[in-house]
Amino acid sequence: MNFDVENIRKDFPILSKKINNKPLIYFDNAATSQTPTSVINSISNYYNNYNANIHRGVHSLSEEATQDFESARTKIKEHFNAGDTKEIIFTSGTTHSINIVANGYTDILKSGDEIIVSGLEHHSNIVPWQMMTKKNNAKLKVIPLKENGELDLKVFENLISDKTKLVFINHVSNALGVINPIKKIIEIAHKNGAVVLVDGAQSSAHFDIDLQKLDVDFFTASAHKLCGPTGIGFLYGKKELLDLIPPYMGGGEMISEVTFEKTTYADLPHKFEAGTPNISGAIAFGYALDYLNNIGLDNIKKYEDYLLDYATNKLKQIDGMIIYGDTPNKTSVISFNIDGLHAYDIGSILDKFGIAVRTGQHCAQPIMDYFKISGTVRASFSFINTIEEIDELIKAITFAKQMLS
Repeated sequence: MNFDVENIRKDFPILSKKINNKPLIYFDNAATSQTPTSVINSISNYYNNYNANIHRGVHSLSEEATQDFESARTKIKEHFNAGDTKEIIFTSGTTHSINIVANGYTDILKSGDEIIVSGLEHHSNIVPWQMMTKKNNAKLKVIPLKENGELDLKVFENLISDKTKLVFINHVSNALGVINPIKKIIEIAHKNGAVVLVDGAQSSAHFDIDLQKLDVDFFTASAHKLCGPTGIGFLYGKKELLDLIPPYMGGGEMISEVTFEKTTYADLPHKFEAGTPNISGAIAFGYALDYLNNIGLDNIKKYEDYLLDYATNKLKQIDGMIIYGDTPNKTSVISFNIDGLHAYDIGSILDKFGIAVRTGQHCAQPIMDYFKISGTVRASFSFINTIEEIDELIKAITFAKQMLS
C-alpha cells in the first residue's frame, strides 16, 4: 500500500520508547492517540513565548494568545464544516460536552417525554441521561444490538414517536469499532421531531465528518483522540439549540452583565465557556487538525482499513479466537477474546512484549452484558501502526495462548 508510514512515525517521539526492553507497539489508539512533535511544540511555544489569559487583556501577549485560541476554533469549524464559529464551544472533552446538553435539557423535558440512547454507548453517553431523567421523570429507551454488534434499526423505528425529544448515539462504538448509520438515524429522528446528539469521539480520527451535510443537532469530540492533548474538546450545536439551553457553569467570561440583582449571559460561544479555558490545549488542538489534514483523512482511512483487514484475517487463524462486532462497516478496532482465557491475562502478557492493548469493559458495560462476557482485549490501530507490528501482535497472542493454556 502506498502510504509513507515510516516517515510519519518519525513525527511521534514516543514511538522510539522501549517497554520491557522491546520497541513500543501502541495498539491503544481508541483510548488516546499519540501526539506528533508539531503539536507538542505548539504547547511549549505558548508557555515559552506568549503565556497570557485571553479575551481580557489589551497587552500584546493577551492579544496573541486570543488570536491563536480563536484561530483554533475556526480550524475546528472548517474541519468539521460547522455553519458558524459561534456553534463551536470549547470543553474539556466529550464527557463535558455531553453533560452540557444533558444539564441544558433537564428543565426543558417534562415527565412523560422520552429519550433514546443506543446499546453501543460509552458510559459518558449513558450516565448523564440517567441523571437527567431522575430529575424530570423523562423515560429512557434503548436501541438494542444484534449479534454482529450492529444496532437493530427496525426496533429503533418502533421505539421512536412524537414523545421522543432527544436521541443520543455514538458515531463509532469505542468497544467494537462498529460504525453506526448516523445519517439514517438523524433522518428518522428529525421526522419524529427529535433532536440528535452524536458522540464523535471515536469517529473523528478515522474519516471526514461534515456536520452540515449530516444535519446533526449536537456533535462532540475530544482532541486526545485526534493526535491532540488531553483536557480539551468541543461541543458543536446548532445556534438555535445552544441559545435555547442554559449554561452549565457560571463565572467569568460567560457573562454580559452582572449585578447583585441579576446576571445576563454572553453571546455564543462564550455563554458556555466560564472561567479561564485550557488555552494551550485549544491551540494545540488546532495544530493537531493541521497535522491530520496535511496527511489527509481519506489517506488515513484507506491505510487504517488496510491494517484492519490484515489484522482481522490473521487473528481469525488463531484457534479459539472470538471477535465481537465482526461486521464490514467498522473502524480499525478489534475487540476479541480467546476461548477459555481471561482478557486481562492476555493483555498482561502482551505488555511483556512491549505491546499496549486495552482490556476490560472499555467503559461500555452494557455491551459486555449483552455478549455475557466480563470484558475483551481491544487492539485499536492508527495510521502510525505497521503491518510488522501486527505480525508481532499475532506472535505474542500465540505465545500467550500457549502459556495460559
